[in-house]
Amino acid sequence: MKVPKAGAVAAVIALAATASGCGGDAPKEPLSIGIKFDQPGIGMREADGTFTGFDVDVATYIAKELGYKPNEIEFKQVYSSDRELLLQYNEVKFVAASYSINAKRQEKVDFAGPYFVAHQDLLVRADDGSITKGEDLNTKKLCSVTGSTSAENVKNNLAPKASVLELGGYSECLVALQDGLVDAMTTDNSILAGYSARKGNEGKFKLVGLRLSNENYGIGVKKGDNDLQRKINTALTKMVSDGSWEAAVKKNFGPANYKYEPAPQVTTGS
Repeated sequence: MKVPKAGAVAAVIALAATASGCGGDAPKEPLSIGIKFDQPGIGMREADGTFTGFDVDVATYIAKELGYKPNEIEFKQVYSSDRELLLQYNEVKFVAASYSINAKRQEKVDFAGPYFVAHQDLLVRADDGSITKGEDLNTKKLCSVTGSTSAENVKNNLAPKASVLELGGYSECLVALQDGLVDAMTTDNSILAGYSARKGNEGKFKLVGLRLSNENYGIGVKKGDNDLQRKINTALTKMVSDGSWEAAVKKNFGPANYKYEPAPQVTTGS
């Protein structure tokens, strides 16, 4: 039997070790996170391709606690009408997209959190003083986004005679409001404040200042993924305790002089 030379054996061992080392350093699968791309202050894809907003900061913090660096995150656009589907079909690992927790949604997905409390309000043109309460919408045209809870709340509880235009995104509603096609747009005050403070919109719009509902934002995860739910809850609790939550709120909402609620207690999945 021919015995291999010592040098050849060493080369084989070195090659095996190198291959093993490469495997350990292989890049991990990107963490896909669903966010909004058109909500200034919440989730926004900027012209240069970067992402800004409170939900982006929260998602990035959670990802860090799950072991992912910022360059290992893949942000995917979600709309209010398709968040549950993207989770159900594993298109995203979790959703951080001004996602209000309610019983209807909890039938299809699970939530971590809540991590933020907002209130439904109305955004109107700065020179319009005709809308001061929800009932005033009975004779007005209102814009909201398909799949959101805001229009449903107005029609069912506040102004059943309101004419409601539902569009695909809040940016479209803002254009309709600016052009006079509608008299108001409605969603959470955090989102409306972001649009009002956006560069180029200063002085054009104003919040009416109503609290038409309480919206507890949660992180959506696939139904039954209790392990991920617990890990995200742990991350959210840590984000509040180490001051990162407060810093993110001030960074994203401070310029709009937005009066935010204190961080809520994590209650889901705990």
